[in-house]
Amino acid sequence: MQDTRVIGQARVLAGLDQGRLDRQRHLWIHGVQPDLTREDYTKLSEAVGLRGRGGAAFPVALKLADLPAKGVEAVVVNGSESEPVSRKDRLLLTLAPHLVLDGATSLAHALGAPHVLIAVHDAAAAMSVREALMERDDGLAIEVTDTPGRFVAGEARAVLSALEGGPAVPPGRRVLPTRKGYHRRPTFLSNVETFAQLAVLARLGARGFSDTGLISEPGTQLLTIDGAVQWPGVIETPTGVPLDTVLQFAGAEPGPVLLGGYHGRWLPRTDGLTLQRPEVSAGIILALGADTCPLGEVHRVARWLASQSAGQCGPCVFGLASLVDDFDRLVKGDPAAWYDAHRHLGLIPGRGACAHPDGSARFLGSALEVFGEDVRLHLAGGGCGRPVRGVLPVPGGAW
Repeated sequence: MQDTRVIGQARVLAGLDQGRLDRQRHLWIHGVQPDLTREDYTKLSEAVGLRGRGGAAFPVALKLADLPAKGVEAVVVNGSESEPVSRKDRLLLTLAPHLVLDGATSLAHALGAPHVLIAVHDAAAAMSVREALMERDDGLAIEVTDTPGRFVAGEARAVLSALEGGPAVPPGRRVLPTRKGYHRRPTFLSNVETFAQLAVLARLGARGFSDTGLISEPGTQLLTIDGAVQWPGVIETPTGVPLDTVLQFAGAEPGPVLLGGYHGRWLPRTDGLTLQRPEVSAGIILALGADTCPLGEVHRVARWLASQSAGQCGPCVFGLASLVDDFDRLVKGDPAAWYDAHRHLGLIPGRGACAHPDGSARFLGSALEVFGEDVRLHLAGGGCGRPVRGVLPVPGGAW
């Protein structure tokens, strides 16, 4: 398990410096979860501008308002954290399972939902949640389901399919879970950190929750930082903290920074940027450093992203494969590859069955923009002179 660190006061990560919180230590640190109504949760979420802590960063109050007054089938905790860089959700499930369960079960009671379903792809996290359930009696049907670790398996509709016994791939139809979710019934689905934040919000109230962070979206956020840093791990910070503060806190080497993971964007500069949603929706910061080949690193990730296709649509199957070839030729200095890459990047967005091709294209397109000088060096025939050190994590090792 990676290190946990805090800028400011710990809330979600409170007590985790001593390891996993069992039920007794959880209650000693956080206190008893209050019983709130659906209206309470809606008002609290609206008052603090709470957004989901997954990739979409959708306002929680709007999601609650979109559910029908009756007939909510389930509350789903999406713990299928398949982004290779992210660690925050599995850390919470492993070390603070009761905080997550407090948020999920209390909301289920408020919504009148009989089921709480927890999708997890990490074995240690799943075991921790199952152990926590043995210490509780929430009066609900709670199930922990093991899901595959593939990248697209963490998409909301892929999670619902897996929970229903189907393949963990997103179907072509794009229907909100609040309308047609688990077994096509209204469902509240969000990622792990969202439920932990709801549990903290319920205890502190809007005023206490808002005593740190931004005025527009107060509170704290979890960030996973990795790459060329001295202290990788999960950091809890107030919302709106400057990116440079986090980089210095983690001991990051100078160089390019990836924000948002492998569906995110490369940054040409970090000064003046504050970390808030939706820009930091996935909560991932990756420092590349200055002694590895940026194009070679991106090419490795492009190959992995192409391997994660669900195989359901041409933009993903053929488009990502073409981009892998384009970047391979760019690294080798083929001038035509630059034009081909831009042409393929223009054909992919908005045409896929899920967000994977769009996110991959965003990651690769921003790399061409930010690493323009490196591209020119490679196309000049001599390369950038740096080896590929494998700073960007790719499951399965080198590609």
